[in-house]
Amino acid sequence: MTAVFDLEGTLTAGETWKGLARYLGAHGKKAAYDRFFALHLPGALLAKAGLLPRRWYQNVWMRDLAALLRGMDEGELRAMAEWVVEEALWPARKERTLGRLFDHLDRGHRVVLASGTYQPVLEAFARKLGPGVEALGTPLELRQGRATGRLAGPVNVGRVKAERVRALLGGPPEFAYGDTLADLPLLLSARHPTAVDPEPRLAAVARKRGFEVL
Repeated sequence: MTAVFDLEGTLTAGETWKGLARYLGAHGKKAAYDRFFALHLPGALLAKAGLLPRRWYQNVWMRDLAALLRGMDEGELRAMAEWVVEEALWPARKERTLGRLFDHLDRGHRVVLASGTYQPVLEAFARKLGPGVEALGTPLELRQGRATGRLAGPVNVGRVKAERVRALLGGPPEFAYGDTLADLPLLLSARHPTAVDPEPRLAAVARKRGFEVL
């Protein structure tokens, strides 16, 4: 049996980008982040107003934010990821969904976290959950052991996430958990889909299709 969990909005109410902004501010890169934010804020406002596709712009944000990690080696990326988890994601964890995750582990199921979150951050969150929890996030490009500031693949959301999960597992998962419409391809692929604190659009689909709602 396999169970796949989204991260943000599903296992935690925290957001990686906000945690990373705080990390950069606390580690001498506040000016660089402020420039990034000023450059990307107009697009974010247009997306919020519905004048740009929201998910598309969120992917642009995550892609471009990776540039601020340029030059970090693997040890520095791990330290950054653990800071973001400890300061932003773990304090906002959702105990009820985590309880479901631990139940799957207790039953001997294979548990995978699948998220658009950067891979080092997702791995750090998985380590908090104990051995055996796998992480499938958005990969950062490394060259000679250092981050180039680019992604090594597309942001791991939507159909990309569902396809990567299927490739990792060798088939669709039995159980899947997500909170937004971007998780729908993953949820539809699972035998037992669960919408966790779903946004309104996903809640409507969940009601129509008979998903469990947590």
